[in-house]
Formats: sequence, structure tokens, C-alpha cells
Amino acid sequence: MNVAFFLVSKSETINLSPKNTMRQALEKMEHHRYTAIPLIDNSGKYVGTITEGDLLWKLKNTPGLCFENTEKVMLKDVPQRIYNKPVTITASIEDLLSLTITQNFVPVIDDSGIFIGIIRRSDIIEHFAKKYSETM
Repeated sequence: MNVAFFLVSKSETINLSPKNTMRQALEKMEHHRYTAIPLIDNSGKYVGTITEGDLLWKLKNTPGLCFENTEKVMLKDVPQRIYNKPVTITASIEDLLSLTITQNFVPVIDDSGIFIGIIRRSDIIEHFAKKYSETM
């Protein structure tokens, strides 16, 4: 089985740029009920994942920063505590499974590092649970 089977394409995902603001990230996360969003640079390359925790720690650890002025803080200035490791579209299922243990989603890139989509942990669990129940 190819990892492309699980791919949710870039056009169907929410992503942000490091040039977006904390406020924009918070609003997207709230609206879509996400806890993490991939960051894509101007050339389309995956550069990391911003999480609710990253935003909360930045808010807590920046003197004078409050929700009202989060529109002045760029995501490139928010430290990311975790790097969601991406896979290429040609990755093995084993590589994918090992990453889903610790990541809600796995970013998928092409051979040039260009972001092409994500694979959600929930889709993988659902697929293998269905296969398991069919063998019972």
C-alpha cells in the first residue's frame, strides 16, 4: 500500500505561512477546531507545524503580550516545541506508522520539500481498524 492512499491534498487542508500572525493562527485554530497547523513558506516548502501549545507558551513567556496585540507577532517569531517530521509521497507505510504514534498528522512533501498535503492519524487508525474487524 502506498501512503498516497491516505493523502489529504494541500487544497483540502488548512495551512499558514511563517509571515502570518499569532492572531490569524488562533482564529484559524478556533474556527476549524484544530490544535496544530502546518507552516508553508512562500516557495511552498513545509517549514514546521504551529501548535496551540506554541502559541500559549509564547503568550505566557512574552512580557506585555496579550491577546489584543497578538496581531503584531509573526509566527516565524513563535518557537515551535515540536517538529512534525514529514514524509515523501514515496515513503513506506512503516515510516508513516512510526510517525503517527506521536503526531496528529504527518505532512507529506515531494522530493523538493514542497508541501503536497497531510495524512491524518485518525484516517490511518480508521483504515486499520476496519481491516482488523474484517478479519474477525
